[in-house]
Amino acid sequence: MQVSIETTSGLERRLTVGVPAERVDVEVDSRLKKAARNVRIPGFRPGKVPMKVMHQRFGPGVRQEVLGEVLSQSFQEAVIQENLRPAGQPSIEPRSMDPGKDLEYVATFEVFPEVEISEIADLEVEKLVAQVTDDDVTEIIEVFRKQQGSWEVTDRPAQEGDKVNIDYSGTRDGEAFDGGSAEGSDLELGSGRMIPGFEDGIVGMSAGDEKTLSLSFPEDYHSEELAGANVEFKITLNSVQEMVPAAIDAELFAKYGVEEGGEQEFRKEVAQNMARELKNATDAKVKQQVMDALLAAHAGLEVPKALIQQEIKVLRNQMFQQFGGAGGAQNLDLESLLPGEMFQENAEKRVKLGLVMAEFIAKNELKADGERVRATIEEMASTYQDPQEVIEYYYSNREQLAAVESKVLEDQVVETLLANAKIDEKPCSYQEAISQQQAEE
Repeated sequence: MQVSIETTSGLERRLTVGVPAERVDVEVDSRLKKAARNVRIPGFRPGKVPMKVMHQRFGPGVRQEVLGEVLSQSFQEAVIQENLRPAGQPSIEPRSMDPGKDLEYVATFEVFPEVEISEIADLEVEKLVAQVTDDDVTEIIEVFRKQQGSWEVTDRPAQEGDKVNIDYSGTRDGEAFDGGSAEGSDLELGSGRMIPGFEDGIVGMSAGDEKTLSLSFPEDYHSEELAGANVEFKITLNSVQEMVPAAIDAELFAKYGVEEGGEQEFRKEVAQNMARELKNATDAKVKQQVMDALLAAHAGLEVPKALIQQEIKVLRNQMFQQFGGAGGAQNLDLESLLPGEMFQENAEKRVKLGLVMAEFIAKNELKADGERVRATIEEMASTYQDPQEVIEYYYSNREQLAAVESKVLEDQVVETLLANAKIDEKPCSYQEAISQQQAEE
């Protein structure tokens, strides 16, 4: 087999591969001889069909099958011979495929880059330091009470946090506009669902009141026709409902998984969950800073376009599923609905970071610590009703276990890089730590 290699640009390589005709012809003859033992053709006894007839009847089909296999096998042999690491599938351009002639083709593909790990000089990391206080626990329990509470009609004037039922009609220069009117519409005041000033204008109104609001649509409103427009809304308030939080009792505790121990055990469970969430948030912020520094130190690393395209597909599908579209993806043109440009920058970062991390792990001979893997799984399992069942599931599922091992390895990379970093601790509240992480996500 003859192989020649050419670097076309950056990471792209072009292999010209020549395979002796004999390799294809011998395999075609072998398969036809095996088939001849069982094939039935009128005029010939079973097992006595002449090879000439077999070639005439079945030769072209068998040859195409053999050619496909030889192309795949010879390509793999060629990249091993040339010590190449293809990134993605090659583009194959046949040059000679005729019977009796040597097989020749050109394979164009990208290779993985050679990654040289650069030192991160003067790494500085800000670490949020917070505690879960009793007030924090009380505040979260109030959220739970509202989640399990009920809306009840009240005669008092509307205030922020209430749910109102309204009729409204909007006009611009005295003319109604599309989407500006509704009857019997429920609206939670303070939700920010309507344009600025709309919900604030309802505060203080009582059931049966009417009011006209003079407002302006935001300059960046999604409808160009209404962006920045001055409008009026005539509003009739039909009813006001206030949120009546659920009682702090055994029924509420049970809904959040606490069957025994009363309020004391419930608060303890809530506090533990909040502490876990806080640790995850502060660790994630530190990890993100380290990853950003790692990316910055390898900003010039070229990454294969094929890997970026693969990552774009992953991100596109994740976004589609995130918005509840998992069931109908096969019937939609996702590339038009969610263009690749939306994910290009993030995909390139993820691919680059993955390559750098892999090289860092190899260079430092890091392996996922078994005890930490176990501890991570046990921590995740602790939030379930039957933790042992969850632990056994992870250890019996190679794919899920590998995902946990990968996370632990990432954490070990972060710790290795933090060993020589300057860490600035920043005291903050629980809510500040959580909200900062949510904003970054």
